[in-house]
Amino acid sequence: MRRFLLYVHTGRRAALGAMLRVLEELARRGVRGVVVDEQVDEILSLPEDFAPPKLLTFLTNGGVDVLDAVSAADLVELGIVLGGDGTILRALEAVREADVPVHGVNLGHVGFLAESEVEDLSITVARLLDGDYEIEKRSTLDVQVLDDEDHAIEHHWALNEASLEKADRLKMINVAIEIDGRPVSSFGCDGVVMSTSTGSTAYAFSAGGPVIWPEVDAMLLIPLAAHALFARPLLLGRSSEAAIEMTLDNREDGILTLDGRRTAEITAGMRVEARLSDQSVRLVRLSATPFADRLVEKFQLPVVGWRGRSPRRR
Repeated sequence: MRRFLLYVHTGRRAALGAMLRVLEELARRGVRGVVVDEQVDEILSLPEDFAPPKLLTFLTNGGVDVLDAVSAADLVELGIVLGGDGTILRALEAVREADVPVHGVNLGHVGFLAESEVEDLSITVARLLDGDYEIEKRSTLDVQVLDDEDHAIEHHWALNEASLEKADRLKMINVAIEIDGRPVSSFGCDGVVMSTSTGSTAYAFSAGGPVIWPEVDAMLLIPLAAHALFARPLLLGRSSEAAIEMTLDNREDGILTLDGRRTAEITAGMRVEARLSDQSVRLVRLSATPFADRLVEKFQLPVVGWRGRSPRRR
């Protein structure tokens, strides 16, 4: 039997209503819905009447397979995520090891990772069930934390970014930047963001970094409010590795944050190393809309006055 994973923003009524619609369509087409057990617990603990009663029946009366994240990811052919980019990031954490492709239905705000809108949900589900889609691979970061004796103590990954920032908003941290094993600069700052091309429209964009087209296999390094003459964003290729050291003169701790979701404490003498990972994530795309058009739509950019050019004139 075919199985599709559903991952939902449990705090949105609209997302729960959409979840019910998808489950009904899957059942009608003979496809089994799969929901992660933690999400089921969250939905069942919501206030009365927050979730549609028929959805609760699906979840409690055997209408779906309720599994832990690892088992769910191993069984499904595709994931449908109902929410915003944050929900998609959570879903990707659950399925990344199993390399399950994910399609995002946007119920958030900007939603660069999500492609479909909830208004087109029935068409979206039909196309996913019929296999009428393409797979787009997105690079991720491989992030390692070393202690003050250069022993690796933590290993992480991120789709958007890894940011090392000051723990105390009234203070700053002192860092040394290394690229490909060579020192580049050192300064006091609020922090440093290391971003993928995908993350260039997220925190990195807010920090003053450039927008990078998703197919560009690159990593950005962006200092945050640095006290330095040379503190411009750096764009690194796949073969490069960036490292940020919390220098020994730091009296304040730092916080490493992965995709705005997972954190680790970084103290004086510790080091964060990042490079592009060999393991990507897979996003399901229903249309070949140029990234420039998506950029204009999501940021509502003014394009008044554009006359257009035919393909022959390019």
